Amino acid sequence: MSLGVLKRKIKAEFWLVLLLLMTPSLAVASALCESTSQKLSSVVPCGFGVNIDFTEPRPGEMEMLTAAGFRWVRMDLKWDATEVEKGQYDFQSYDRLMSSLRSFGVRALLILDYGNPLYDNGAPPRSKESREAFARWAVASAKHFSGSGVLWEIYNEPNHELFWPHPYAKDYAMLAKTVGQAFREQVPGEKLIGPATSGVDFEFLETCFKEGVLEYWSAVSVHPYRREDPETAASDYRRLRALIYRYAPSREIPIIAGEWGYSATWPGLDQEKQGELLARSWLTNLASGLPLTIWYDWHDDGVNPREPEHHFGTVSHHYYTGRLKAYDPKPAYLAAKTMTQVLSGYTFVKRLQSGGPNDYVLEFQRGEERCLAAWTTRHPHRVVIDFAARDYQIVDYLGQELGRVKSRSTGIEIDLKVAPMYVCKQIRLATS
Repeated sequence: MSLGVLKRKIKAEFWLVLLLLMTPSLAVASALCESTSQKLSSVVPCGFGVNIDFTEPRPGEMEMLTAAGFRWVRMDLKWDATEVEKGQYDFQSYDRLMSSLRSFGVRALLILDYGNPLYDNGAPPRSKESREAFARWAVASAKHFSGSGVLWEIYNEPNHELFWPHPYAKDYAMLAKTVGQAFREQVPGEKLIGPATSGVDFEFLETCFKEGVLEYWSAVSVHPYRREDPETAASDYRRLRALIYRYAPSREIPIIAGEWGYSATWPGLDQEKQGELLARSWLTNLASGLPLTIWYDWHDDGVNPREPEHHFGTVSHHYYTGRLKAYDPKPAYLAAKTMTQVLSGYTFVKRLQSGGPNDYVLEFQRGEERCLAAWTTRHPHRVVIDFAARDYQIVDYLGQELGRVKSRSTGIEIDLKVAPMYVCKQIRLATS
């Protein structure tokens, strides 16, 4: 797709996706995800979301977020912002957020994080007093939002100097176990996860597992950032799954990607490439059995072209006050919207053997219907796929119609590209 065509498509999406009412297909997806609201679901789009940094959405923001198929948000629940006097908790701003999320059928992954100047001068909770105070606050949070389907995550990137100065896995594990024991005794119905490591830090993770944190967790969360192709994460997941099994062989504990994205200003990347990588990372995670993937970030944090942190978003930094528009959608937004609409109600079945090891042809199923997501990590080329005989529709990762193809005795022939395409009997994308 040329840059001019891409810009025209994005401009058209300005009016097409920012709706005050959800489209019928997304309404169906919302009902589907709400029916599994107390558990993680592998049905598309129930396991996809974005990181946010607001407690009060702007006009049109939630409409736009849900129109892309995001069914989760991940947000800091900051200790120092909600306990400003010892033992006194104020969740009013988060009440407003949760009320908005409920009205749109979106679930929350809330991060129990950071220090509090009331304890240990705001340092990470290392002392017994600080850990117990943190646990009391965490339990108060869980009681306040009990039954809301929240996933409670213990801290954010505790292996990173920025978030936990002088990180030490055993310090973090002591905090995690203190919170876990308090949850088990006082809010046993609420779900805890962790440790939200920066990268897939196997040394840090194994130390935590040795200390017994898995006894209290419903999932293990990691942030699998990388400059390499997202498909390389699959081997990390296999290794991590084996590590989890070693320390908790009698339980099935899933892995979730609680934060993962690509900056559009990293070397070799631009907005279009970022959109391709969003689709590929989401598809890789589905094929790897991850029931939840959270993209970082919802919107760009700035406009400085030399600051990579400003350009992880699915939408622009600039906010519009118009009635229908909140932000400009980027290709990453369109990629999310296309995938969640095309594969709505589908679950991953298997990777088909077609072409070489760098070719990815993933089969999805919804009742009797089958659909493919296909791409390659190398040069574009043609492959033959053994797929049931019928006439198929093909769209690219941004929802652009690529035509139709009929299967023959040898299967269907398609031209793989590094950007994913979807091959289905019938594809309906929202146009209003």
